[in-house]
Amino acid sequence: MDASPPAPFAAVELVALTKQYGPGATAVDAIDLRIAANSYCCLLGPSGCGKSTTLRMIAGHESTTSGDILLENRNITTLPAAARGTAMMFQSFALFPHLSALDNVAFSLKMKGVAKAERLARAQDLLERVAMGHLAQRKPGELSGGQQQRVALARALITQPRVLLLDEPLSALDPFLRVQMRAELRHWQRELGLTFVHVTHSQEEAMALADTMVVMNHGRIEQVGSPHAVYNRPASEFVARFMGGHNVLNTTAGKVAVRNDHIRLAPASSTGWPATVQDVEYQGTYVLLGLALQGDAATGPVSVMLPEADFVQRPYAPGECVDLSWDPAQAHALAA
Repeated sequence: MDASPPAPFAAVELVALTKQYGPGATAVDAIDLRIAANSYCCLLGPSGCGKSTTLRMIAGHESTTSGDILLENRNITTLPAAARGTAMMFQSFALFPHLSALDNVAFSLKMKGVAKAERLARAQDLLERVAMGHLAQRKPGELSGGQQQRVALARALITQPRVLLLDEPLSALDPFLRVQMRAELRHWQRELGLTFVHVTHSQEEAMALADTMVVMNHGRIEQVGSPHAVYNRPASEFVARFMGGHNVLNTTAGKVAVRNDHIRLAPASSTGWPATVQDVEYQGTYVLLGLALQGDAATGPVSVMLPEADFVQRPYAPGECVDLSWDPAQAHALAA
């Protein structure tokens, strides 16, 4: 009998990690998690789910109530932030406005007493690596949001961390720049060979970036997996609804999730699930229909995504009665 392959080496391991702020105020509830070395991990969930608290505990900016944090098999639970081997990129970038980009990057080495020539040389080298060397003498107020983020990344990297922690680093950027910068973050993670742990509330952002997604809710982990696995095989009704693009339905086989692009529409008859069109939203390459499902099959609003060409060929209007159907093989059973 073949032995199971060994688990990937974990850069970060959380063991029964818990954070309580008082009786009945549990922010993180005894979570266990292994984050593979040299991977991009996204902690994802709604506000208040515990993802940022988890990140701050890994960083050493928040104490733990119980449990352990291991970095490359070394217990760092009680170590100060500067001794952990991690570095943090904050949502606001937190650059010193009166210092140049070069001096911002070199600042932590200055605090450690590194000689001026050495720290500035190392800072300049990192700015070159993130394509900011030519703007080394500019102050943050003279840089765009994307340029400030590159400086913040260089500043985090100058301490030579093994794990880079990112606390919603793209949320302050405009939508166009956000897409551009997430591609750059993924490129930097691969080029540097570091482990990135990235907190976000954006499903799209996590799907684009992560090797591993960790979906959290009320301080607990609902599901861990690749973006493809989490999106196509949600473990629970919460994950299916939070990830979006799914309908949660009560069928004779139990509660199932069906992707909204896997549902077929037809004029009302007696062969499908009867529903009424309520909303029609044009989204460019597709049209999103909101429907009210008749009977007790629906556990919430139902949506159907139709390719634009299909909708043009057979448009639907609010108030129209339709039938829904889907391939049973494309219905994913949810945990009770």
